[in-house]
Amino acid sequence: MRGSSRSDIVRLPHNEPNARPGGSIPAVHPHHDDRPAAELDLGDLVIRLARDLRRRGMVAFEPYDLAPHHVRALRTVAHEGTMRLGELAQHLRVAPRSVTDVVDALEDRGLLRRSPDPTDRRAQVVAVTDEGAALLDEVGAARRAAAETSFGRLSDRDRAILRRILERLDAAD
Repeated sequence: MRGSSRSDIVRLPHNEPNARPGGSIPAVHPHHDDRPAAELDLGDLVIRLARDLRRRGMVAFEPYDLAPHHVRALRTVAHEGTMRLGELAQHLRVAPRSVTDVVDALEDRGLLRRSPDPTDRRAQVVAVTDEGAALLDEVGAARRAAAETSFGRLSDRDRAILRRILERLDAAD
């Protein structure tokens, strides 16, 4: 691929339906679309809002020195309960070796605890520590406050309508 640097490549697992020989595709570098909302189609509008929410969430995570993937892993274990690393990888839809790095970082900070699986000593399970649960509460509050800058403009009625629409669309998948 001429003109592409390694930073312009996104690796796909070999079994992804859109994977090409060599397992990579050029990265997409989306630019902010600053057209007025009335000129955007619905999909573009949703994408723009999602990007804005993601950016605000990342800013909200900065004081905690957590990346979004760390927060997702911590939230998943907190919600699902103690689980094997392979199960966590499946929930996060990442390779098991990737989840090991995330768990290592969270364990080093005392947010997750790794221990032998009581039913299979060859496997390990992870659980959220009290410190991890407390931090997750703080991060959740910061994320909600960041999202409020977008959703705070909506009335309670509009929020309820938006929630119903989003839940219906989400359930269709």
